[in-house]
Amino acid sequence: MKFGYVGVGLMGLPMTKHLVSKGHSVVAYDIVPEKTEAARAAGAKGADSPAGTCAGVDAVLLNLPTNETVEEAVFGPRGVASAVKSLVVDFSTVKVDNGKRFAEQLKQKTGCNWVDAPVSGGPPAAANGSLTVMAGGEKADIERLAPLWKDVAARFTHMGPVGAGLAAKMINQLIVGCGNAVLAEACMLAEAAGIDAARIPACLAGGHADSTLLQQIYPRMAARDFAPRGYARQMLKDLEMVNELAAKLHAPLPMMAQSLSLYRLLVHLGHSEVDTSGVFKLYQKEEDR
Repeated sequence: MKFGYVGVGLMGLPMTKHLVSKGHSVVAYDIVPEKTEAARAAGAKGADSPAGTCAGVDAVLLNLPTNETVEEAVFGPRGVASAVKSLVVDFSTVKVDNGKRFAEQLKQKTGCNWVDAPVSGGPPAAANGSLTVMAGGEKADIERLAPLWKDVAARFTHMGPVGAGLAAKMINQLIVGCGNAVLAEACMLAEAAGIDAARIPACLAGGHADSTLLQQIYPRMAARDFAPRGYARQMLKDLEMVNELAAKLHAPLPMMAQSLSLYRLLVHLGHSEVDTSGVFKLYQKEEDR
């Protein structure tokens, strides 16, 4: 297939490289010129604007960090909506209501449909095509994109109409945000108890406490490896969205509220650019920071 790709950063660049390796054609754009050049070096064609990614493609893919950047890339000057004649697939994590509004606005302006397809798995999964993708959109649009899902996702689930994928992603971030905080406490407790904290994932493997987070995130805490594979500021942004959705739905989420407070504090202390596992910094002794 042929894709336009807007936002070739932490997640978008490895996905672009993977799509090219699978034989797809990609026209890429990023607001940071160096990232567009990196995509070009990986075999994609470069564009000078979001609109420039739209010509002759089967779908325009978005992978952007905030609600505002998605809106600007699509509806701003030289945005996707000024040129698109195909599907728009948004891999970004945005507010559920915003995703629905973007879809309605695109349909009214261009006649084109929107699929929300937020992902989980981080840059390594984007690079090897093993993402978990949860999608919202019309069944026919989902089916047309079958080759895309096959090549980027180890698990793909069509959750329902536009917005359903984003609602599922809020559940994902609720679990991940709370899980990260619990793992930080587990690592701190293991160290305080004087046992080898790094052996906990192997020790608990296969039991009820086992999880992808335990096997992938906990070891980074034990090793003090907070190089970003996902940013703390992004987790904070996502948990703020979960909190807003829960308030609107009158759903009590006390555990999430505690995790949200921790990420607010982490970012407040100047750690916005560390990995999401960096929440462990809040539990480190002063001499270990």
